[in-house]
Amino acid sequence: MRNFMVQPATRAPTIQPRGQYQLPLNFSKTHSKADSDYRVPNFINNAFTSSAATKWIDVHDPATNFVVSRVPESTDEELKQAVKAAQNAFPSWRATGVLHRQQIMFKFVALIRQHWDRLAASITLEQGKTFADARGDVLHGLQVAETACGITTQLTGEVLEVSKDMERRSYREPLGVVASICPFSAALILAELAKEASFPEGVINIIHGTHNAVNFILDEPSIKAISFVGGNAAGEYIYSRGSANGKRVQANLGARNDAIVLADCHKQQTITSINGAAFGAAGQRCMVLSILVLTGKETHAWIDDIATAARELKVHRGFEEGADLGPVISPQSLQRIESLIASAEEEGAEVVLDGRGYRPDGYDRGNFLGPTIIKGVKPHMKCYQEEIFSPVLVCLEVDTLAEATNLVNDNIYGNGVAIFTKSGSSASWFQRNIEAGQVGINVPIPVPLPMFSFTGNKKSIAGRGVNTFYGKPGLNFYTQTKTVTSLWKASDDMAAKAAVVMPSQN
Repeated sequence: MRNFMVQPATRAPTIQPRGQYQLPLNFSKTHSKADSDYRVPNFINNAFTSSAATKWIDVHDPATNFVVSRVPESTDEELKQAVKAAQNAFPSWRATGVLHRQQIMFKFVALIRQHWDRLAASITLEQGKTFADARGDVLHGLQVAETACGITTQLTGEVLEVSKDMERRSYREPLGVVASICPFSAALILAELAKEASFPEGVINIIHGTHNAVNFILDEPSIKAISFVGGNAAGEYIYSRGSANGKRVQANLGARNDAIVLADCHKQQTITSINGAAFGAAGQRCMVLSILVLTGKETHAWIDDIATAARELKVHRGFEEGADLGPVISPQSLQRIESLIASAEEEGAEVVLDGRGYRPDGYDRGNFLGPTIIKGVKPHMKCYQEEIFSPVLVCLEVDTLAEATNLVNDNIYGNGVAIFTKSGSSASWFQRNIEAGQVGINVPIPVPLPMFSFTGNKKSIAGRGVNTFYGKPGLNFYTQTKTVTSLWKASDDMAAKAAVVMPSQN
């Protein structure tokens, strides 16, 4: 299930209030024992409206596999209505003063804080992660929104007096209608809050769908830019087709991240960091630590210590007290992950800690997989080559830092990497020679704060690092530079003859 937000160019967080269609005020944290027939509305022109769709997509609680809601395959007419609403809103929203828009953002941030737990509960219900982890997701979203509140300092433009009576100014202006392709229905709660924060009609619109809706966004001439986070196959398709249609495209793809452990690191701190980064969120986040490279013979024996610590983690439904990680997203995902674990055994690797078949009490229908650790992995193995996106840690052993660095660089992905060491010179050499976008030094998940750019490279970003998220590159993505050169003659004298050459500006 995907939500599609279609909005004018300024990249304020997406949000809005209740219209004729009432959203649930609260998401239950209790165990549902039956399918729900709740039909998720679209949000067009500041109103929640029932879709006329003939096909609906079931959204399941990954811990129980009961249906929690149904979202529509929005009709072509509804897709067009969303774009039309954004087009109509664009001229007046563009003309709205930046300080007024900033005040709306301040209200929006306050409302997100007020509804923090409600948003987190929605994330846990649909995605499966623990409630505490979901609250952390909301916090990160808040940081993005708060950064957007301060974006005015980046919109001041530039001016230079290039010669007598002549000046040149540059401005950043919004592109027009833009779209984001994103999962899960927490976006509709944000829409409700955005309306309450006084975002005008049509500034934010949310439609639902799958392939048809994506192709509409990619082909619709009125949409100038598209932002997407997801798998490589979908992302490369979105990037290629959208770019071919003349659109700007952000596409953050393969969630492949490595950690290199040197023997001189703080051992216990490193083991704790590895377990948190590898198994938190059931390994289903773009900065998950999925590959561990143990460097030097002393570290090769640490796998048993890592496994011992992993056994202490509690696997349960995200709303249960003390849960450290929840289920994976779907039965199909669980089947794919378990087949990758099996392939590792078939190719000669050893499953040191096996989480297959785990079911917490009371949740026999859930998509649960306990922390899993595989050692003796070689680069040619399927479990190493494919993005595993699960609570599975794939371990390789090498002898030197140079060998470990080359191993990571040879992989097609370049999202994030961490090194654990006490040596400043080793860390400095590593950060210069590694080919990953985000680098952590004794930091297992080096995700940037929103004032910095999300700088993955290679196949982790479509376009090989062009049009990255966050920070100044994110601002540049959603705006267009306009340069104006003005000449205001101080003298009233008129030139006797027209100039026919380019001005020298001297």
